[in-house]
Amino acid sequence: MSATPIAGAMPRTHAVDKHPPGLFVLFFTEMWERFSFYTVGGMWALYVQDADQGFGWARERATSVWSIYLMFVYASPLIGGIIADWKLGYRRSVMLGGLFFMAGHALLAVRSEPVMLAALACLVIGNGFFKPNVSAMVGNLYPEGSHLKDRAYNIFYMGINVGAALAPIVAEIMVRNFGYHPAFAVGALGMLISVSILWRFKRHVEHADRQGVKAPSQAAAVAVDAPPKGVSHQNPIDLVPDSRRILALIVIFIIVIVFWMVFHQNQTTLTYWANDNTDWNVTGIISNAINPIWVLLLTFPLVWFWKRLDERGMEPSTPTKMAIGMCLTGLSFFIMYFAGKAGGDVGKVSPVWLISAYAVLTLGELMLSPMGLSLVSKVAPIRLRGILMGGWFLATAIGNKLTAIGVYWDKWLHSTFFAVLGTMALVMAVVLFLLLKPLKKAMPGV
Repeated sequence: MSATPIAGAMPRTHAVDKHPPGLFVLFFTEMWERFSFYTVGGMWALYVQDADQGFGWARERATSVWSIYLMFVYASPLIGGIIADWKLGYRRSVMLGGLFFMAGHALLAVRSEPVMLAALACLVIGNGFFKPNVSAMVGNLYPEGSHLKDRAYNIFYMGINVGAALAPIVAEIMVRNFGYHPAFAVGALGMLISVSILWRFKRHVEHADRQGVKAPSQAAAVAVDAPPKGVSHQNPIDLVPDSRRILALIVIFIIVIVFWMVFHQNQTTLTYWANDNTDWNVTGIISNAINPIWVLLLTFPLVWFWKRLDERGMEPSTPTKMAIGMCLTGLSFFIMYFAGKAGGDVGKVSPVWLISAYAVLTLGELMLSPMGLSLVSKVAPIRLRGILMGGWFLATAIGNKLTAIGVYWDKWLHSTFFAVLGTMALVMAVVLFLLLKPLKKAMPGV
């Protein structure tokens, strides 16, 4: 992360001995923002298909529009980060993003297609201003080299997933008892709480701001919901030619495209499966809580596992972890393939299938997504780091656009659909395993 704290702005006791109060201000600011964001993500696709409260859209149209929305959501932080770096500063950008978020959620509470599309545009803009800059402020609470910074991001990441887990649960309760539109209004309330926390306790985070610095943005480097790592300044990679390092990153970008295309079926086709083919007394909205709950349960055991391997000199390299992550991603969809077969593709099966698949998918996510941005920051030549960070976000946006493969959900057998996605992920895992040797040479010490 390129953002640096303002010298002397933070009390020494906070820098050295304990986490500053600002971390917990940002923890709850982000938690409530993610609550509001995932309130929409959990139910939008089902809402627009509902003929009574929504618009009676065909499932194919809902899936296609959602894929376009996701593409812009994951591209917007690059622009929002640049504007914050060059002009607005981080805190003002976060506040502005929060206002756009509130407007978007409030507009979704109105039953009108044009208003709904305007609401999605507001959410894209809000995400662009909010997401990268609140994360950059976390880093700015600490001096460079602080041993607390990585732990701070782990705490912050927990806030993200607490909000993401709460959102579908509350949305399920609201939709069941009051309908979709009041549920969207609750998302606006969550965003109001988020902005209010940041405003009320701004004295704890003002020193983490940065005003009008004309530098290429890397604030956007923490826009994905994963705990970023510090930038490495070790020398071995400096001996590798730039061309080899760039080619290695292009390979990683291709992997990222496929990963997000497969992973982000969670808000469309996996939600459809949970709604129509899972034998439980809730709607598919609730299924969107499964992944963040698994993240909360699995993150620290996995960190402990890697630490134990590191102590024995056996921890895999980052490319190896990413290849394992792609294998697990593919395996999770083959679990769903067998779930489809078990239900004859149209019948209902035990929720154990979906919960198990999400457990494997989440392990894949934790081995692949969190280290991606860190990898770019470590491997990219310094003079091209901004461009290649943009390449990461372009790849992420393309992958989310390709979630539109979900338009085949009703055209293929469900088991076939899951098998196709699982195979794509496994093919990319095999490619990555085959390229591990040259990748490791291009990324020494990573």
